[in-house]
Amino acid sequence: MLSTFAFLTFAGVAVLSALMVVIARNPVRSVLFLILSFFSAAGLFVLLGAEFLAMLLIVVYVGAVAVLFLFVVMMLDVDFTELKQGFLSYLPLGGLVGIVLAAELAMIGMTWQASPQAENLRAAIAPTDMTNVEALGVLLYDDYVFFFQTAGLVLLVAMIGAIVLTLRHKPGVRRQNIAEQVGRDRKDAITMVDIKPGQGIDE
Repeated sequence: MLSTFAFLTFAGVAVLSALMVVIARNPVRSVLFLILSFFSAAGLFVLLGAEFLAMLLIVVYVGAVAVLFLFVVMMLDVDFTELKQGFLSYLPLGGLVGIVLAAELAMIGMTWQASPQAENLRAAIAPTDMTNVEALGVLLYDDYVFFFQTAGLVLLVAMIGAIVLTLRHKPGVRRQNIAEQVGRDRKDAITMVDIKPGQGIDE
């Protein structure tokens, strides 16, 4: 009974906070509701017995992604009034897309049926001879190590591509020259100045 109440509480808060992320006009409040949604999802992970995933959700998403997004919103000083101009012109198309998505979700909900083997599969997921972290490590680095490394390479290529596409070489900007820094000697790096009493250093 207590676990059912906790599940309904976490699930309800997660859904409501996710809805408020989209509805809230203030971006700072939207980020705060996003953090609340992450905490609620972490609570659901704890109820499922995936404590490690709950910790990752708190540390990575709440501690890094959400806070970084909040800092970016506050630092960019985006003019949301200008962005909202012309919103009404897209309202009919957006409403049509929303109605279609709602109809598809309703059709899925009415036609979905649980598999007879669902209970056995759910019971087989939880390991009995190892902890949750050990089971996750075996699954990632033993059974699916090729796919895990491939996903890392794809993300690395995407990061390099984003850096290359956004890099701009502006004239007059001093850039680092590694070969020049490594190859310089003491004569180029140090300048001896003879300062006389009562005089300062000339620019």
